[in-house]
Amino acid sequence: MHDSSSARIAADLRAWVATAAPGARLPSTRSLVAEHQVSPVTVQQALRALDAEGLVETRPGVGTFVRAVRTARPVDHGWQTAALRSAETRPLPPPSPPLRHLPNDVISLHSGYPDRDLLPERLVRAALGRAARGDAALGRAPASGLPALQSWFARELGAATPVGVSPVAASDVVVLPGSQSGLGSIFRSLIGAGRPLLVESPTYWGAIVAARTAGVRLVPVPTGPHGVDPDELARAFEETGARLFYAQPSYANPTGAQWPPELQRAVLEVVRGHGAFLVEDDWAHDFGITTSASPVAALDEAGHVIYVRSLTKSVSPALRVAAAIARGPVRDRILADRAAEGMYVSGLLQSAALEVVTDPGWRTHLRGLREQLRSRRDLLVASLREHAPQVSVEHVPAGGLNLWARLPRGTDVARLVDDCERLGLVVAPGSAWYPAEDAAPHVRLSFAGSDPSAYPRAARLLAQALGDHAAA
Repeated sequence: MHDSSSARIAADLRAWVATAAPGARLPSTRSLVAEHQVSPVTVQQALRALDAEGLVETRPGVGTFVRAVRTARPVDHGWQTAALRSAETRPLPPPSPPLRHLPNDVISLHSGYPDRDLLPERLVRAALGRAARGDAALGRAPASGLPALQSWFARELGAATPVGVSPVAASDVVVLPGSQSGLGSIFRSLIGAGRPLLVESPTYWGAIVAARTAGVRLVPVPTGPHGVDPDELARAFEETGARLFYAQPSYANPTGAQWPPELQRAVLEVVRGHGAFLVEDDWAHDFGITTSASPVAALDEAGHVIYVRSLTKSVSPALRVAAAIARGPVRDRILADRAAEGMYVSGLLQSAALEVVTDPGWRTHLRGLREQLRSRRDLLVASLREHAPQVSVEHVPAGGLNLWARLPRGTDVARLVDDCERLGLVVAPGSAWYPAEDAAPHVRLSFAGSDPSAYPRAARLLAQALGDHAAA
């Protein structure tokens, strides 16, 4: 009731302000209460709304006045062009399509984050409340992370470690403020500007951004629905002298590929043979649908795998907490970069994340999440096959959040994406996931970030845009 009344009062006041002179005093709160027969709180809500819009200004003890129009003196920032033109600086890439904010009246299949309905909201709210009442709300966390959270990450990887392989220790864990910043630290501290980094092609757009921002030279290695070719990977190591290979062996973003056990062992053997490192990004560990994630890091005890696991997408985007697990001096280099970059991760966020994943309800949530993702994935696949048969989903992923959809040969993807948006559908162009040229026209479609009841209509809109594209 308050919201609708305050909105009505705000609308009336906007009309009044539109005809008033700058500096004119608005009617008093008392007179507005009497005129509209509402409480003072409701009037104050309306005035705060106008203040937020820059239409009025409140002078405590005096009243509320129409904000005077001030013309800002133009400021010339041209001097910055010369100041930023050093050889060491690089222009930052534009924001990726998955990070765009959009109006509510469009069908969004572009987001890389799960819908709120897929998050453990009750657990997160309770955990934040408990963390706020504890010591973590006021204390400084260790640079490497809260010991209890380090131990949890180590136990999670240790549970997948086969008999005969030495498990990681809690001291091997570095807690990160999200995996994105962790990738930046790994690329800066272990490669350095101008040096090569092998990456799958296509691969996670965030890794591409982190590498380019660090000045690292990307070397693409072709990958497909079943993973990378070990022979191609070995050839890339030999030709470039690279010492790091970044990959997502479980439910790769965007292809959804999951490496079978024999490929995991073959890739690890290639990495070992070249005295190199595999940066394993286990971003979708909690998003298995018909299989479960199986980390390559569990097979390695010699320190060749740098394992990155994030809780941001599965727990809450508001809790940016992840970890890098590495053995030997490489761990110390990563920690040194993180400490220099951000000193430490908020203990409050770490404590809340730990509360969530150690709550008995967490496992129950993950079981339900598996079924929800299966239902959404299957509905989107069926919708595309029925309403947009010209779109090919060559691989239905066993986990993750996305479909990698191939478009007809010759499709102008950028134009198609614009056409879709004009129709009310937002999809992500596949070019964002390629470190070099696109191998074929693709779009990435999320089955986790939108109302699934809209999937059939989304498929029809995509087909309509492709039809218009073909007719042009």
